[in-house]
Amino acid sequence: MKLHSPLRSKRQRAAALGLATVAALAAAPLSAQAAPPAPEPIWGERAVSTYDAMQDHLYLGAAGHQLYKLNTGAEGNPYSYLWEYREASQATADLQGVREFGAAYDNVAQQRVENFDLYYNVREGDRAGYESYLPAPLGTGGDVFYDDNAIVGLTNIRQYRKTDDAGYLDKARGAFDIVIRGWNTDESLTCPGGMDWIDRADNADRGANITGLAAQLAAHLYEQTGEAEYLEWSEKLYDWNNDCLKTSPGLYANSINDAGEINPTLWTYNSGSMIATATILYRATGDVAWVKEAEAAAAGSLEYWTAENRLQQQPAIFNAFYFRDLLLLDSMRKNSAYRDAIEQYAQSTWDSNRDPETGLFHFQPSGGGDYNPTRPAATLDNAGMIQIFAMLAWDRRDLADIS
Repeated sequence: MKLHSPLRSKRQRAAALGLATVAALAAAPLSAQAAPPAPEPIWGERAVSTYDAMQDHLYLGAAGHQLYKLNTGAEGNPYSYLWEYREASQATADLQGVREFGAAYDNVAQQRVENFDLYYNVREGDRAGYESYLPAPLGTGGDVFYDDNAIVGLTNIRQYRKTDDAGYLDKARGAFDIVIRGWNTDESLTCPGGMDWIDRADNADRGANITGLAAQLAAHLYEQTGEAEYLEWSEKLYDWNNDCLKTSPGLYANSINDAGEINPTLWTYNSGSMIATATILYRATGDVAWVKEAEAAAAGSLEYWTAENRLQQQPAIFNAFYFRDLLLLDSMRKNSAYRDAIEQYAQSTWDSNRDPETGLFHFQPSGGGDYNPTRPAATLDNAGMIQIFAMLAWDRRDLADIS
């Protein structure tokens, strides 16, 4: 694995030289220009109506510690996993970002993010982490999945950029400290390095998802703090995904196991995290090489995902991640193809997968695909759709804060 590629050296030289003109453009590419067209109000209306439906059918209220159910069916656990809870929280934060009505969600977004602490635990050996299920007294606890912890960090970054409250930045730093424990140090493995998926001795997979999300979180932390360690980690993680799991521009195999076997499955959110990482590092360093990489990944992935109805087959929540990252890139380098693809998916899914009686979305067990009214409506799926609608309702001058 190349940890000191010529491209990285170029990036470091460019950052050291301080490309002032490029950096100035990166700082505020849209706000410094004439106001772009306002988003169509239909997207904000759909975000709110879907959120209201989620609250009516899946939210547990004060008596349920302001948490969510997993789905509308009968489940053994009274509460959702961290994965679902984070996405419902992120959906609330995305509503908060809509200029026309976002202030109404300020307090509830703050509460949702504070509730992440209900999933936090410190186990034997001082191994802290946000567990997949609630630890005592609310639940029996669960494993620490590093991808869960990375996205908790990303939501805290989002709230820091929104509020300037340094407490959110501290939480994001703490999440990264948890996540980076997952960097695999076994040099005997095929393609050494990469991120373990789960904090457990029997973990045997290093995944594109957690490696890309960790790179994205590190890029944000470098941008916000200027601390070189975060830049080094972001580049190291980003390069490992490209060296070990990249199949073509913007597409990444799911994982590699300890036997060197690659799981070739492709997911939209793995495309997205790498686009976002390169975009953020462009903003943070001013090196145009980064944004060119982001644009190449966006072009390659969009060509693949928009063909043969592939987006529709992906889990809605994975598409929410991917679309978020395309819009982040769009905030730096305008390209109508990004928004066109997102709007087409959003309209098609509204037409095909929504139950008009409840306002909830139903998918196949994968979380994507055709409408399946017999499958309970899931918090994860509906949170993903809220995020997509809400992001389309954001003023385009605010998209730099979308990630």
